[in-house]
Amino acid sequence: MPIDPTLIAQAAQHLLRGGLVAFPTETVYGLGADAGNGQAVAAIYATKRRPAINPLICHVPDLPAARALADFSPLAERLAAAFWPGPLTLVLPLRPGAGIHPLVTAGLTTIALRCPAHPDAQALLRAVGRPIAAPSANPSGQLSSTRVDHVQRAFSDQPNIVILPDSQSPLGLESTIVDGCGDTPRLLREGAIAREELQELLGGTLLDASAQQSSATGEATLKAPGMMRRHYAPRKPLRLNAHDVRPDEALLAFGANPIAGGVATLNLSDTGNLLEAAANFYAMLHQLDNTAAASIAVMPLPNHGLGRALNDRLARAIAKD
Repeated sequence: MPIDPTLIAQAAQHLLRGGLVAFPTETVYGLGADAGNGQAVAAIYATKRRPAINPLICHVPDLPAARALADFSPLAERLAAAFWPGPLTLVLPLRPGAGIHPLVTAGLTTIALRCPAHPDAQALLRAVGRPIAAPSANPSGQLSSTRVDHVQRAFSDQPNIVILPDSQSPLGLESTIVDGCGDTPRLLREGAIAREELQELLGGTLLDASAQQSSATGEATLKAPGMMRRHYAPRKPLRLNAHDVRPDEALLAFGANPIAGGVATLNLSDTGNLLEAAANFYAMLHQLDNTAAASIAVMPLPNHGLGRALNDRLARAIAKD
């Protein structure tokens, strides 16, 4: 059921007063602030303990609102027409005078834009009448939140965050991010729209991109969220591509023949359905992270379609800082 319009109106007023609001989208929960309010955006970084070099996604209700913030190439227009509203984020040149605080873009001349499909996110955006900067609603580097109890647990020490009611995320995986600044699109982050879907639409080259080095500072320049080497990690250690499970481990299984043993087992999809696996991914990792197990073993996942995005999240979860 849609959220009560009274709650949406109250959340919108909280945002306009400089507060933070956690709200459901069709991917994961977002932690939102007025994208033009520097103090509010700074509160996102402080609350999440997020590095200031890591830009935020700016959410808008529709394509005209996005065009007011960024320059759209024919390529970007084509991608937006195909996938908006939906789980696609486009990185595009920021328009001068767009009214977006530099903290949102981490000082870059580009902006990451998304038009969410979730009706409650849409209702909040239209009630606020302003772009909302919103990364995932979790401490930086940790598991994304797909349910309201995940958000409440993550920010139990932050009573001033307004958390909109629970709405199970139907996709459960962050948006796919594409750099649409040039003539050739670059896939910056695997996500809820599979690489194959993009390639089918584009009918051409889809380049990969990783963090680039800044010659001035020697630090990595991140064009979009989700590009940090270590990210999306549970508290417990992960052991990937497991073909056995130890007595003190929990198991994140996939497919019809899960490994026997261990402290606890959750199956992403006993039929091997990657869409179901993506929807269950964060919720099940949260559950296993709260068991008595010493670590979590993860069975192999296919490396195509949404499986590639899931494997990307797992690889970042075990990466060294």
